[in-house]
Amino acid sequence: MNKIVIEKNSSKIFPIDKVEGEITVCADKSITHRAIMLTAITKGTSKIKNYLSADDCSRTISCLRELGVQIREDKKDLIVCGNGREGLSQPKKILDAGNSGTTIRLLSGILSGCPFLTEITGDDSLKRRPMHRIIEPLTMMGAEISSSRIIPPISMSPGETITQVLYPDKYPPLKIKGRYPLKPISYNLPIASAQVKSAILLAGLFADGETTIFEPLPSRDHTERMLIFFGVSLKKEGNQVVLSGTVNLEARDLEIAGDFSAASFFLVLALLLPNSRIKINNVGINPTRIGFLEVVRKMGGKIILLNQREISGEPVADILVETSKLRNVSLKKEEIPMMIDEIPLFTLLATQAEGVSEISGAEELRHKESDRIETISSQLNLLGAKIKTKPDGMIIEGPTKLKGARVKSFADHRIAMTLVIAGLIAQGETTVGSVDCIKISFPDFWKILNELKQ
Repeated sequence: MNKIVIEKNSSKIFPIDKVEGEITVCADKSITHRAIMLTAITKGTSKIKNYLSADDCSRTISCLRELGVQIREDKKDLIVCGNGREGLSQPKKILDAGNSGTTIRLLSGILSGCPFLTEITGDDSLKRRPMHRIIEPLTMMGAEISSSRIIPPISMSPGETITQVLYPDKYPPLKIKGRYPLKPISYNLPIASAQVKSAILLAGLFADGETTIFEPLPSRDHTERMLIFFGVSLKKEGNQVVLSGTVNLEARDLEIAGDFSAASFFLVLALLLPNSRIKINNVGINPTRIGFLEVVRKMGGKIILLNQREISGEPVADILVETSKLRNVSLKKEEIPMMIDEIPLFTLLATQAEGVSEISGAEELRHKESDRIETISSQLNLLGAKIKTKPDGMIIEGPTKLKGARVKSFADHRIAMTLVIAGLIAQGETTVGSVDCIKISFPDFWKILNELKQ
C-alpha cells in the first residue's frame, strides 16, 4: 500500500480503491497489562506468550521492574519471575506510567496493599485524567493517597493554549502509602469503568475477607477472567462481583489473544471501501469487548466469526468482514462501556451510513487521552462530515462524502488511527498531524496496513 507518506510526526494519506487479504493484529493491550501485573505478584516464573510490545505496556513493565520484579523479553514472549503477593519492594525512584491510564489506575490497586510509600506519575496527558474515582475506594480499604489538583495547560496549536489550572477532581502524580492487609469493602461504582473495578479487585487480593463491587452497567471483564484463570475465588452475579482476598497466586503460563480494538480499524476500512474482503486472525471476542461488532451488525455490516475457541480463559475467533451498505443506529448509555474505545470509529462509520445516528451517555469520552467527543467530531467535520456535539455524545448525519484536509490527532492514538482510516476513504490528500502517538498502543499499525492488498 503506497498511499501513505510519513514525514516527521505527520502522515500524508491518499485514497485507495479496496482492501483484501488476511492479517493478524497485535496482542490485546488490556489483557497484556493485566497479565504482567498478575504474574508479577504470583510465586514463581510465568511465560506470557504473544504480549503487546508497545509504549503503554512497556510502562507497566518498567514500573514493576522498579518494584523489584524480574521481567525479561524472549522474542514475542515475556518471562516474569514473580515474588509473590508480599514480595514487591519500595522503588528507589518515582514510577512513570507515561500515557497509560491502565498502568497508573490498576497498579495503584496493587500498591495500596504494599506497606511502603510509592509515588507514581505520568505525562501531561495522563496528568489531566481524573483519579478520584480510584482514590475513594482504595482509601476506604486503608491506603493513604495524596494527589494533585493542578493539571498542565492544554496546547491546541502553535500560539494557542487553553490553561486549566485548578479542578475539583484529583490528578496524578499520586503518592500511595499502602498497608497490609487492606480492609475488604462493599462498593457501588458511580460509573461503569473496568479500570476502577480492576483497581479495587487487585487491591482486594491484599484484603482479609470478601471485596464486593456493584457496577451500574457491565464493563469489560478481562480482570475477572484472569483472576479466575490464576485460581482466585471470584463470583459474578449480574452486576455484582465478589472476590475473596489474601490468596496466594501460583505462577502460570498464558497466551494473549489479538486486540479487538486494533482489529476494528481494519474492519471499518473493509466495510467502507467497495469490493473489499479481509480476514483478521486470532482476535479476542470477549462479550464485554465486542459491543462495536454487535452495533456494526445492526447497521448491516457483513461480519462472520470463524474458528471460535478459547485461549487462557478468553474467547477468540477469526473475523471475516466485507464491504457493506450501512444504515443509521443510535447508541444508548448501556452500550457505551462495551465499545468505549471504538466510539471514534463508530463516529466515522456513522458518517457513511444512511440516516441520522446518535450517541448518548458517552460523557466518559471527555476524560480519555483527549476529549474524544470534541476531537473526533471537529476533525471529521474538517473532512466534510456533519456532526453536532452534545454534553454526552454526538449527532451524526450520513452519508456524507469525505474530502481530504489537514487534521490533527491531539496526540490521542485512537483519534490518530481513526483519522488515517478516514483519509483512506476520503477524496484527495489528507494530512494527519501527531501520528507518533500510534506507537502507544499499536506500533505495527502501519506495517499491517501495508500488508493489505489493494
